[in-house]
Amino acid sequence: MRVLVVGAGEVGSSIAASLADSHEVVVVDVDADRTEELTYEHDVLAVEGDGASLDTLAEASVDAADIVIASTDDDATNLAICGTAKTVSDAFTIARVQNRAYLRTWRRAQGVFGVDFMVCTDLLAAQAIVRVVGLPTARDVDPFAGGCVQMAEFEVPEGSPLDGQTVREADRFDELTFAAVIRGDEVEIARGDTVIRSGDGAVVIGRPESVREFASAVAPAERGADDVVIVGGSSIGALTAELLGERGFATRLVERRPERARELAEALPETTVLEHDATDAEFLAREHVGEADLVVAALDSDERNLLVSLLAKRLGASRAVAVADNPDYVELFEAVGVDVALNPREVVAEEITRFTRARRMENVAIIEPGSAEVLEVEVDAESVLAGRRIREAVADLPDGVVVGAITRDGAFVTPRGDTLIEAGDHVVAFVREDAIEETTAKL
Repeated sequence: MRVLVVGAGEVGSSIAASLADSHEVVVVDVDADRTEELTYEHDVLAVEGDGASLDTLAEASVDAADIVIASTDDDATNLAICGTAKTVSDAFTIARVQNRAYLRTWRRAQGVFGVDFMVCTDLLAAQAIVRVVGLPTARDVDPFAGGCVQMAEFEVPEGSPLDGQTVREADRFDELTFAAVIRGDEVEIARGDTVIRSGDGAVVIGRPESVREFASAVAPAERGADDVVIVGGSSIGALTAELLGERGFATRLVERRPERARELAEALPETTVLEHDATDAEFLAREHVGEADLVVAALDSDERNLLVSLLAKRLGASRAVAVADNPDYVELFEAVGVDVALNPREVVAEEITRFTRARRMENVAIIEPGSAEVLEVEVDAESVLAGRRIREAVADLPDGVVVGAITRDGAFVTPRGDTLIEAGDHVVAFVREDAIEETTAKL
């Protein structure tokens, strides 16, 4: 498949790198240094120029593209790129936007602006935050099979009952499958004798109820987030509060600017809005922020987000999630005590990559970008899985594949070695990066 990516910033570069191994990728950007760098780093064709220009798109052979992804940092430019591409090609167009108003308009009349699929950076970031709210120590959570199946990655904390146990000893949940253990940069497929250590990432797939039970087993002293404090009335902060309010969470939001605080108080009736500077330690103590189950730092400054997160943790807050606009800060934040650091551009790049790959699959989740994926596929008669028991089918797949869950006619089926897979089943599988290409061809 030929994919044309316009915009070689953090989002575009990440998308290009993720797709280059399995697709023919062309990248367009006005910055000559970026295009040259991409040419050397990845197996892509780079074109220097304005992606909204018909001449530039023609030079990039837009007429031969299957997918056009507009990923610049300007909403209007991205919409113009998609609209222009539609006039000269039959490509499927994807636009990244920050203004949620564009997304609302597009949802009312899909196809407007010449866009076939639209993603909103701030909304995706807020949704990513909300997904980890109810699961202590969860670093990533993704739904599959219409919500019947959940994949979650948990960090095993020091002192966890699972520390030192084998997967066989820890596997006491009927509707849960241990998929992998992530240790540093290494991804180890979970076997019965695999030992789980503190600091590991444990990837599990199962029914949402079983995933919640596993979360409690990982950290029995932790509890779900009933009391959430959001610091910063940014777009991400406001959207997070809105989504949490819809789910019945008790949420407080701290905003320093008086006008913005009043605006948010009117727009978010389910949220208690406090007007104050949240970097004031005395204020945080006075408002019992240290008793919060979760503090979300969503200010417009990475440095202030780090400060607020560490202050809240020092006061006793159970968990802290911080927005980091600089992707280089994500690992730093987590190294110094932030539980989850989230870069909005990485989130949107993952979503676009997921959607592009999901055109062949029902759904895709990317684990530790570049190391593994979780795939959902509807089994057809030609699949290596159809009409076979799991242990037989997996023997014909490369190492690095775990069947994590099956749904049949909307009902959950716990996968075991002797489970028979039928055509029409939805299978959710964990696949290590080095096995993705061969696995997708056989599924």
